[in-house]
Parts: sequence; C-alpha cells; structure tokens
Amino acid sequence: MSIQARRHEDVGIFDGFPVQPPNELDTLRQAIEHRLGHWLNPDAARADLLNADLLNAAMRAAALGAGKRMRPLLVMLVARDLGCTSPALVDVACAVELVHAASLILDDMPCMDNALLRRGRPTVHVQFGEDVTILAAIALLSRAFGILAAAPDVPPAVRARLVARLAETVGTQGLVQGQYLDLRGNRGTENDIAVTNELKTGVLLGVAVDMAAIVAQAEDTVAASLRAFALAAGHAFQLRDDFLDVAGNDSAVTGKDTGKDAHKATLINAVGQDEARRRLALHLHDAERHLADALGPRPDTRRFVDGLFGRVPTGAPN
Repeated sequence: MSIQARRHEDVGIFDGFPVQPPNELDTLRQAIEHRLGHWLNPDAARADLLNADLLNAAMRAAALGAGKRMRPLLVMLVARDLGCTSPALVDVACAVELVHAASLILDDMPCMDNALLRRGRPTVHVQFGEDVTILAAIALLSRAFGILAAAPDVPPAVRARLVARLAETVGTQGLVQGQYLDLRGNRGTENDIAVTNELKTGVLLGVAVDMAAIVAQAEDTVAASLRAFALAAGHAFQLRDDFLDVAGNDSAVTGKDTGKDAHKATLINAVGQDEARRRLALHLHDAERHLADALGPRPDTRRFVDGLFGRVPTGAPN
C-alpha cells in the first residue's frame, strides 16, 4: 500500500520492512545512556558535592533518563549503514544529544515558550530555577563541543569538520535563529512557517546525519541525499509535534504541555488539519525516497525511522 493510500490517522512509511530487532536498538540506547552518564558525571574531586551541586543536577536532569534518543541513534545507525564502525560514533552521538538537551531547556524558559512540562516531568527551570537552567544550557553546549574536539579515533581534519558543523547548527544559521523567529519573527506566510520549522527542528536532524556522513567520510552525493532526508523528516516531525500540541490532547500521554501553539502561526493553523495531514504524508514519502537514495537496501536506519513515524497522532481525540 502506498503512503498516499494510507488512512490519514495511520501515516506510515517504508512498507515491507520488518520491525527493528528490539535488542539492537536497546543495545545502542544503552551505549548512549552509559556514555552520556560518563560525560555528565562530576569530577572525582567534586563527587562529595553531588547532592549540593544544582548545576550538575540540572544538566543531568536535562539530558539523562528521558527521551527517545532519536538524534543520537540516527548518528549511529546512519554511520553504520555507511559502513563506519568507529568507536568514536557514540561520543559524536552524545554531542548531538547534549545540544538537543540544551535547546529544549532554553526553549522551555518563561521568557521563551514558558513550558511547565517536558517528557512527563517538570521542566528544568521549574525544578532548578531560571538562573541555574541558563548556566546548565551553556555548560551542556560547552561539553558537546569539548567531546567533539577530543573525539578518539577521528583524524584532526575530521574533528574540525564536526566542530564547525555543530557550530553552524547552534548559531544564527540554526537553532538560535529558529527560536528567535518563533518568538519575534514574521510567521504570516507558509514559507515563513516552513523556514522557522526547518531551523527549530530540521537542523538537529540534519546535523545528526551530517555527523554520520562526516565520520564515515561519505561521498558528497550521499551526504546531499541524507540532508534532503533530514529536511523532509524535520518537516514531518514538526507537523507531528504540532498535532500533539492540539488542544484536547492529554499531557499525560504527550509528555508535555498542550495548546501552547493555539495562537501561533503553525502550519495546522494556517492550512487546517486535513491539508496538514496530506502534507505530512508527502514529507514522509520524500523522507523515504531520499533515505533510499542515500543508503540503498541497507535497512537499519530505515526501520528505525519507520518506528518513529509508523503511527502519527493527527489531532485531538474525538
């Protein structure tokens, strides 16, 4: 059955691929969790201060024990599908996840989106205060760049490319600009909304696949197809997130506040839910096509992405 033929409330991709073996993903997630714990563990000299160290506790609350680990898993799965088995992959993946964690806790701040719930728990600023949260975000970003700069088993020139690519993702070409546009920009047209969504959501998926391509030293044509996949998947992911935000959804199910975008210029608000569902299906179709161009028949990444989007919530419950 083609993606266009599926029911709107059951949007899926990559038909015919079996479900990813759970032990494989569990093993990768465990490796990521273990390494994140390593990078966010206080120095031995400060271990006795752990209970009083709010900054470290805030960093750990932001990055550990929650989330699907979609971005770091993409780094590792794409690189493996490209034939790379470098032991540095898990550190590169962790760097991407720490940037993601920093962006979330800043987005949730009262002066930004003013969110109280994230991943089913109080947001970091609610738990630790705004001052500690800002410092924790800076520390997470610093740690991410430090991890890349010292990544083992990676040639210096490749490390430099990784650091430069992550800097683009964080700065005014990426996350910072996306959040600014979300808060202060003109989002009156569909193109404005698309640009903001690309910068807020697509860039982190893009950097995940770019990091994999850089470490694997993939050909330019492969890297271009991966970036096209990330762009399409980013639009799909943002639409999925917008549907989850629709007023009437249960925060206990979504894991975060709902109705926050009711008065924002989202694509759902601009074109309506039916048209947004149609575009979600098209984005997923494009993601499938570009990923197949990049990776061919190698199935690991494709099965993983299918698991993420195999069933997409598309509005408030009846």
